[in-house]
Amino acid sequence: MARNVEIKARVEDMPALTAAVLEIATDTPLHIQQDDTFFQCALGRLKLRALEDGTGQLIFYRRANESSPKESFYCLSQTAHADSLRETLSLAYGPVGRVRKTRTLAIVGRTRIHLDQVEGLGSFIELEVVLEDDESVELGVQEATDLMGRLGIRDRDLIEDAYVDLLAK
Repeated sequence: MARNVEIKARVEDMPALTAAVLEIATDTPLHIQQDDTFFQCALGRLKLRALEDGTGQLIFYRRANESSPKESFYCLSQTAHADSLRETLSLAYGPVGRVRKTRTLAIVGRTRIHLDQVEGLGSFIELEVVLEDDESVELGVQEATDLMGRLGIRDRDLIEDAYVDLLAK
């Protein structure tokens, strides 16, 4: 399984944060509409991410619910038919929640930066430092922490829960 180190934080001033991210981005940011449906899963989380063009990704991931930078394991499978796969998974496993968001995806080195406007929740940022197979978690944590400092992300802004959990509360 692939791994990364990630954080999620609330954002008070999205225009200012977006400007800061654009200054350091190494690629042109992408704007993406995402519709994530979560399914019952005993060993982690299973979600189907549907995209505007009808394609999607089935994503399994496992990570601790903690606010500090943390390791996440994940596996992705592409699908050309997200809606029919959602129906099948809903019948087989049962849906547990749905998250709709507009995401701006920027890349800084090997870190994916997600600037998210989440329906019903507000504005957030996620950092995902992609790790090599033999790389230590500590190196990824240091990179995430350094990037947090460059972008002005404070420890008190960090959250531990997934969007689907926040919506359920």
